[in-house]
Amino acid sequence: MPFRIDLPAGFTIEPSDAGPQAKVYAVKRDGRSFVMIYQGPASQFPIYDGQLIDAGGRASVVIEQDGRRRAVEHLFAKDLESRETHVWLSYLDGEDSLLAEQIAQSVEPR
Repeated sequence: MPFRIDLPAGFTIEPSDAGPQAKVYAVKRDGRSFVMIYQGPASQFPIYDGQLIDAGGRASVVIEQDGRRRAVEHLFAKDLESRETHVWLSYLDGEDSLLAEQIAQSVEPR
């Protein structure tokens, strides 16, 4: 994998082509997407509306949901020549939503 990720038991990663020199990886459990990861030259970041925060070598979109702040999207880009890594959560409820956020937070490009 071109990135590091902490996957809980029962999860798989399904890659697909997203255009020239680009791939999208779906992190799934039981056929349901929890997190999506794009790696390529030009992501569509941001896809969510929220507060944009730069921290830890990435830009993140944070929203308020159910009385707490949640990071729902991340973009890693080292410089203009590097491939971008764009990570975003699928819309989920309850514990699945928290698990998706935890998985997305663990992604680090190699």
